[in-house]
Formats: sequence, C-alpha cells, structure tokens
Amino acid sequence: MSVRYAEEEQEQSGFWSCLGCGSSVAPAVNEDPDQTFTLILCRHGESTWNIANKFTGWYDCPLSEVGHEEVVEAGKLIATENIKIDVAFTSLLKRANQTLHHILDETNYLYIPTTKAWELNERHYGGLTGLDKTKTAEKYGEEQVHIWRRSYDIPPPSAKKDSEYHPANDERYNHLIFSDEFTETLATTSDRVVPYYKKEIEPLVKSGKTVIVAAHGNSLRALVKHLDGIDEETIPKLNIPTGTPLVYTFDRNMNVIESTEAISPLRGRYLGDQEVVKARILGVQNQGTKH
Repeated sequence: MSVRYAEEEQEQSGFWSCLGCGSSVAPAVNEDPDQTFTLILCRHGESTWNIANKFTGWYDCPLSEVGHEEVVEAGKLIATENIKIDVAFTSLLKRANQTLHHILDETNYLYIPTTKAWELNERHYGGLTGLDKTKTAEKYGEEQVHIWRRSYDIPPPSAKKDSEYHPANDERYNHLIFSDEFTETLATTSDRVVPYYKKEIEPLVKSGKTVIVAAHGNSLRALVKHLDGIDEETIPKLNIPTGTPLVYTFDRNMNVIESTEAISPLRGRYLGDQEVVKARILGVQNQGTKH
C-alpha cells in the first residue's frame, strides 16, 4: 500500500515540471494589503469507464464524447469570466490531460507552463480496478462496496504485483517504488495530494499567479478538504461534478475568502448557472458509483 521515490529520482527536482514553473522561481508578492489570489480546480469530464460503470482509479481511459463536451464548456465558462491563467497542473492520466487541454484551448492559454504530476492522480482502487461496480456490489454486498468507496480510511482489496493494474507495471511510474500489494484510501490519497499542493502549487498562487488544476474526484476531494477544513466524516460524502470549474479566492495570508455563491461545505464558487451546477452535483450523488 506504500509508495516512495526510487533513490535515483530523489535528487531530480521538477521531474514532471516545465522550466520556470517551480515554486523556487516565484516572484515576490506585491505589497497591496487587499491583493487576492486565485486557484481554479476542475474535475475531468465524463470518461469511457464512467459509462462502462467500472472502478477506474489509475487506469488510463479517455474522456467520453459527453466528457469532451463538458470540458469544452468549462473552458468557455472560464473565458467568459475573463480569468487570466498563468500556470497549469494536472495528473498523469489521459482524462485529466484532455480536460486541461480543452480548457486551455478555449481560454487561449495552451502556451502556459504545465506540470503533470502523479501526486494529482485519482485514488487507486487496488483490486477493484476494472471491475463492474454493480456486479461487485452483487458479489460483496452494497454496504461493503459503499465502505470501500466512501469511507475515509478503509481500503479496498489490494492490487497484487502481477496485476496489470498494479502501478509497478506501468512505465510512467518507473521513478517510484510501490509495495507489492497496492491500494489507496481517500486518506492516503490526501497524503500525497496535500503535500504536493503545499510545495508546488500554493507558493505559485501566493506569488500572484493564477493556477488551474485539472484532476479527479478523489484527488480534488483531498485538496478541498485541506482548503476548506472539511472533517473526515463529511468529505467522503462530498460530490464534485465533472467538468465544472471551481474557483477559490485567497487573501494575502492564503486564507480562503468564502464566495457568496459557495455551496457548503465548500467556500469556493462553481462557475456557471448555479441551478445547473446543483443539478450536476445531485446527478453525481444519485449515480453513487462514478469517480
């Protein structure tokens, strides 16, 4: 269940980063006491495995046709807000990469520095990866599957090292060392997402750069838990809609300034018609099986 950097990779800073994107080159913040800072989060659009009703995790499936449409619209919403994006982050997974590409294309920011980081990947579903969610519930019981999916720190069965879904068998993770049996919870996902945010993303935001992060349901749950101070009992119940930009504004001390349009327990605001956003959230909640 553990993961760490291979020894030879520990000395390579910014392995996945574009030159000039690291926090070490962030410019000084200006002295305006009323200055605010902006972070945009966006969950990827609907994927092909969402449609297939499979546990996805780190499996690298693409967006569905609907997913492409969702994130093109997300880009248009950001463009309508006239938000200037300076730096982008995403995971190593295609559905998040495609999401980011569409957003940057629609906002005319395809040229900005972009970092792809495994730390922003979806939660790994271990031995559940690739299984049909309905059939898995029939086999193990809906209550057990619900615990695996929605508890904060109870892991699903592990993927063994000979599984095609074990990350040790994927060359993009060759710089990491995984335990022979690997799986994740929301808690362990948070253990990689939040430190990465604090080290690589937060300093850029604090420097005055507007940052966008295109990621996944659980990696974004982990991040908003940190940003909004959401407790461990509440966060697994939070549903983040696909392809809907979520904008956070911070003061000079990097405290979140709550939006008047925020939907509790979040303090950022979703862009677009708020009734449509609420309907999307309810749709994700009712599906109850899509990550």
